[in-house]
Amino acid sequence: MSAKETEGREKPEGLQGKLLALRSSLHPIRKAAGTRLRSIRTTINITFTVIFVAIMLIIGLTLYGRFVRVARQNAIEATQKTLSQSSQTLEQYLNGMRHVSDAAYYSSIRENDIGSRRLLEELSLLYEADKESIVTIAVYSSSGSLLAAEPVANQKMEPDVTRQEWFQAAIEGIENPHFSLPHVQNLFDADSYRRVISLSRSVDLNTGDEPETGVLLLDFSSSDIEQMMQQLSGPLEGQYYYLCDSDGNLIAHPQKAQIMEGLLSEDTSDAAKHPDGILEETVNGTKRTLIIHSISYTGWKMVSVIPNSSFRLGMLNVRLFIEILLLMAGMIVLAVNRVVAGRISRPIMELNDSVKAYEAGGAPRIEPGGSMEIRHLGRSIQASYERIDRLMQQIVNEQNLRRISEIDALQSQINPHFLYNTLDSITWMIEGGKNDEAVFMISELAKLFRISLSKGRTIIPVRDEIQHARSYMNIQKARYKDRFLVEFNLPEDIMDCCTVKLILQPLLENAIYYGVGDMDVDDGGKIIVSGGTEENGIYLRVEDNGFGMPEETAEAVLTKGERVHKHGSGVGLVNVHNRIRLLMGEQYGLSVESEEDKGTKITVHLPKIPYTEENRKKLEGKGDGN
Repeated sequence: MSAKETEGREKPEGLQGKLLALRSSLHPIRKAAGTRLRSIRTTINITFTVIFVAIMLIIGLTLYGRFVRVARQNAIEATQKTLSQSSQTLEQYLNGMRHVSDAAYYSSIRENDIGSRRLLEELSLLYEADKESIVTIAVYSSSGSLLAAEPVANQKMEPDVTRQEWFQAAIEGIENPHFSLPHVQNLFDADSYRRVISLSRSVDLNTGDEPETGVLLLDFSSSDIEQMMQQLSGPLEGQYYYLCDSDGNLIAHPQKAQIMEGLLSEDTSDAAKHPDGILEETVNGTKRTLIIHSISYTGWKMVSVIPNSSFRLGMLNVRLFIEILLLMAGMIVLAVNRVVAGRISRPIMELNDSVKAYEAGGAPRIEPGGSMEIRHLGRSIQASYERIDRLMQQIVNEQNLRRISEIDALQSQINPHFLYNTLDSITWMIEGGKNDEAVFMISELAKLFRISLSKGRTIIPVRDEIQHARSYMNIQKARYKDRFLVEFNLPEDIMDCCTVKLILQPLLENAIYYGVGDMDVDDGGKIIVSGGTEENGIYLRVEDNGFGMPEETAEAVLTKGERVHKHGSGVGLVNVHNRIRLLMGEQYGLSVESEEDKGTKITVHLPKIPYTEENRKKLEGKGDGN
């Protein structure tokens, strides 16, 4: 019996031993699995608890979010009501100032001449009627001259009132009363000056000759409005109110003193431009809700500022209620989990005990209780164990057939026609007395066979593959009477790398039979075998200057097998390409470049792996799918 046959017999037996050992090793694996199954009740408890906690957290957060939204809506509605009432109060107060201004104009100024005693008496009566709020009632000409004032006071030396904002607004807006921003009233000599808001309007003056235009000034104390804003308090902590004009200038603010000193700031630009309603904004990273209400006749806006964080400050009791509810539900779930986990895990534990008894060597019937799925699983496990012996035997038989097929495929690499023609050539040489040439042919044929067999190995060093190619080409050159030249240009640094066996011979056959074999001697046929390193590994290249092929044929030769190997090895380029990809990886294989009447270049791409016994076994194992 040959060594090959002995090896073919021993390997399946070794495989069968491995399968038997694998079956024996299943026992400790199943034992460990059984240990894990014993904690299945705990696993179920933990799983149900986690699911419950997640669900309750979602419900709790949803409820809490709902309560927060309701609390927010209630706070906004309460604020809107407070804001509406406060706006009405402020509007009534401002309307009272307007009525005083209307009375001064329509009842006094229009009905009396400027400077008349009656005009001064009527202005005095108006002042006395509401002197707690009114600071000054004054009449100016269009040039800024003081014509009348109540209470009577000395005007400061040359105050240029025409440059003041209240005066300019009255002149520009005829018949439209104008409310100024709070400012210090300093037109007249006085012991102290009060902060006032000026209500000014354009008026017609009776001078005795022709009417002329003047300005009526009514200064009333801003402290009344400021106190009104101070008294406002929201239902939420951190809520406050302020009053501004349409340009965003502050009229009243609870921290106006700090704002004027630069210690605090208030961004009123968005609120001033926004219509009445609700505005969400973020200032210095703090989200807050603004509720805006306009004051009639003035363009002023009363604004309530509510930090969004304050909506949650009153939710402590709600949060406590939800936490107690979750705790009670959790205690109920733990009790239910204990019962449910026991009912689910008991049949699985019984199935596990039956499997362990079966693996111990006995052959009991595995008939666990429990649900239909558990009983079906038990029957499936029993059927699986009954099939394992048949599958093991089937695997052994398949491995025997596979090894035989590999040997047959290896032998088929050598073309019988090539062998017969080579032997005929040797016979002719001997008969012709060319003994040296015959010896050389026999020697090269022996090298060819030795490397072709390679003790059944598929991976060999590049050096052996090159030697195989040299021997093959030496034989072919002798048969073709040196009708073409062969060059081998390979660097030493790739000779000890791994390659797939017998990949150059089919390429050389193609180069001869489809390239330079049919060329005349004078045409200078040439085949070059070269190699080297590249970015992703090494390459071997077979290049000829023969007939070549069309570009579309070259592109399809590795996928469609365009060329029919009439004289070749039977393996062909496609088979070589597939063997390399199978053993080395999908990124490696052949690439073909060709042009008609110029030749063909076929490049073999391989990884740069040093040839060692360990690397050889790894690569061959990869090809076997192990």
